[in-house]
Amino acid sequence: MSVFLYIFTFCYLKPTQIRYQLRYRLQAFVRKFTGFQYVRSLPKVGHPLRLLPFIPKYPSLDSVTGRFSFLGKESAFQGWNDVSFGKLWSYNLNYMDYLHQEAISFEQAICWIDKFVDEISVNKNGLEPYPIALRGINWIKFLSKYHPYIPAENKREWDSSLYGQYQILLDNLEYHLLGNHLLEDAFSLLWAGLYFKDEPIYQKAKDLLFKELEEQLLPDGAHYEQSPMYHCILLDRLLDCYNVSMNNLRFIGQEGLNERLREKARSMLGHVASVVYKDNTIPLLNDSAEGIAPSPAQLFEYAKRLDMDWEKLPMGACGYRKLMAGHWEAIVDVGDIKASYQPGHSHADMFNYELRIGGKPFVIDTGISTYEKTARRQYERGTAAHNTVMIGDKNSSEVWGGFRVGRRARVTLLKDSPNEVEAWHDGFGSLGKHHRRFMIDKDRFRIEDSVSTGVKAVSLIHLAPDVEIMSCSRTEIVTSIAAIRVAGASSVEIVEDQVSFTYNRFHLSKTIRIHFVKKLSYTIG
Repeated sequence: MSVFLYIFTFCYLKPTQIRYQLRYRLQAFVRKFTGFQYVRSLPKVGHPLRLLPFIPKYPSLDSVTGRFSFLGKESAFQGWNDVSFGKLWSYNLNYMDYLHQEAISFEQAICWIDKFVDEISVNKNGLEPYPIALRGINWIKFLSKYHPYIPAENKREWDSSLYGQYQILLDNLEYHLLGNHLLEDAFSLLWAGLYFKDEPIYQKAKDLLFKELEEQLLPDGAHYEQSPMYHCILLDRLLDCYNVSMNNLRFIGQEGLNERLREKARSMLGHVASVVYKDNTIPLLNDSAEGIAPSPAQLFEYAKRLDMDWEKLPMGACGYRKLMAGHWEAIVDVGDIKASYQPGHSHADMFNYELRIGGKPFVIDTGISTYEKTARRQYERGTAAHNTVMIGDKNSSEVWGGFRVGRRARVTLLKDSPNEVEAWHDGFGSLGKHHRRFMIDKDRFRIEDSVSTGVKAVSLIHLAPDVEIMSCSRTEIVTSIAAIRVAGASSVEIVEDQVSFTYNRFHLSKTIRIHFVKKLSYTIG
């Protein structure tokens, strides 16, 4: 790998990230040789919280067979550190979302919490900060909801374990990553502060929330990592935090925090209302998949239970635009990478789009199937996996290492109107600038592309799995849903492809590759 790739990746990091990367690595090195061990159980009494009904979790534990299913992979319990299906699978096991799925008995939930406490000394993955943060909220919800039925001995043991886990989290807050990880840490600390009536923890949570919500939420309400899936995950957590803080006033000045949480939640709801399709589903852009985040409908219902109202916020800073006319509905991406120091969920997808016709998916993003550092992960983040132009077989931004980005494309927006969006970017460097114009009216959806040099380029169109190609020539591709009329192509080829709507599941599809030099246009109608 080129040294320049590391340099361009490194130069976007914040000093805080660099400082904490060094601190945590040195800390781990020293502790390895000194034999340091965290105290995993600290006596502390938790006080049950009042809560309005929250969103239940997707089922992941088969209550009959005892088998777990995460990310499209199923297995019996093999241990908390089981990475047979990758570390993210192990993380999901340790989040313990299944405590709040509808098909689990109280007795089963107790058994799994007891098992976790009994085996905590050998649970390396479960004691990393991110799983602690998510599991902590799940435990506190469970302890609060079922406190009249939990035996006193169990509660003492669980409270002590949980408080010990939160001390580990406080010592390992994810400043080295920032982004959604640090925000999740802050959300969880708020729950811990309220549950344990611990003012220092509450104050730490409050300080982090004020800072991170201000930084991570863009003026149009979008989360700055530009993933609709993560936006919905974080909105769910924000609504949970408003729920718990509003119903459990335990500290002086807490009303001010509640006002801020409510304001930011309404903003995030406004973005969801704008970005969803007519059927209330999210576009699967950047790192997004189905069956992970709560649905927009669930989020809207939850917000109503919390007596929130909101309005659609026009998309601006997030880089996405919605173009609608007649039975056409498109989401286009004309934005830079916003979370420049944390682009882990960003793709090399400048000027990508999705298109629905009469409510049916026609052109789609290829989606994501894995977070493992594999060739598939590299492909899914690369330009070739998106509905845009690739020049000289190069990515428009240097995605690498699963979650890293080196050089990034810079977008210049030229026109931004309800029916037409035009922009160019410089992501291909000396190979040429890519200029794209999106247009929509009641009869058609049209794209015009130009490249500033004579380097060979290819425009990619990834079709939904149920779209059939009836005929194909250099000037027209006829499909089972619409015809695509092409001008400027040197050749057109149809290739077999695969798309993923959720992790580790693939669907056969077709991709149209339109080769051209300098100028190309196509009209879908």
